[in-house]
Amino acid sequence: MDWNLLRSFLAVAETGSLTAAAVRLGMSQPSIGRHIGELERQLDTPLFRRGPRGQQLSERGLDLMAEVSRMGEAADAVSRIAFGQSESLAGTVRITASEVIGALVLPGMVTELRRQEPSIEIEIVASNSVGNLLRRDADIAIRMVKPHQLDLLIRHIGDIPLVPCASSAYFARAGKPKRVEDLATHDLIGYDRSGDIIEGFAKAGVKVTRSSFKMRSDSHLVLWEALRAGAGIHFAQVPLVAMDPDLETCLEDMLLPQLETYLTLHSDVRHSPRIRFVADYLYQAMREYASLR
Repeated sequence: MDWNLLRSFLAVAETGSLTAAAVRLGMSQPSIGRHIGELERQLDTPLFRRGPRGQQLSERGLDLMAEVSRMGEAADAVSRIAFGQSESLAGTVRITASEVIGALVLPGMVTELRRQEPSIEIEIVASNSVGNLLRRDADIAIRMVKPHQLDLLIRHIGDIPLVPCASSAYFARAGKPKRVEDLATHDLIGYDRSGDIIEGFAKAGVKVTRSSFKMRSDSHLVLWEALRAGAGIHFAQVPLVAMDPDLETCLEDMLLPQLETYLTLHSDVRHSPRIRFVADYLYQAMREYASLR
């Protein structure tokens, strides 16, 4: 049986849609659909049924999924091992990081990296979801959470502190808070659905509600741009604030959690010269970034 048909089946089963499977495999949606149709024809049985959450496996599809998953894991292992043995620096390295790090920090680092080694091409995936290194959705991951998957090499970059801050224009207009309790009288910028900041205030003994945040979003990039636009006070990474001359900090002694930051790659690719080069470069560059004050 053609492995391409089974690979498309596995991608649809794992992602739940033809579109997401096409993106994962770098194919068109009609091609994925044809593969599924041909596989169902060969097996003479439907493998999916359309449900409210997308493509859902039929009973026969579930049986097939158990076997094809093992085939997929073996194929991924072969790919990682072969990739890890490459001796050339030339080629592509795919990095996944949070929205803030991926959009605001990595571009400058990657620009300097490519000045040193122009034969390396870099792909940056800015996403707050944890990338799957096992399937080589990314070669290197920079995350604010320690991964617990097996076969991963993990390096602790450092702990990035947070600080209350706002634009100079906002502080000129509203003044700087002198106590933590004063924050409740200011325009705050925070999350829309997440209650993390509210819980943090509660631990500090300050009661705030969702309506205390005059501008809300679950996108970290939207919150960052709102901060720079003067919408109010937000809690941002200290080194990122230090890099922006239009931002000022306040209440620097306020106890806030620090962001544990890790660089991770799969053990199978550790011998690839370009993966090792990029990983070592990013590790050092991120350590320097984390130490900015």
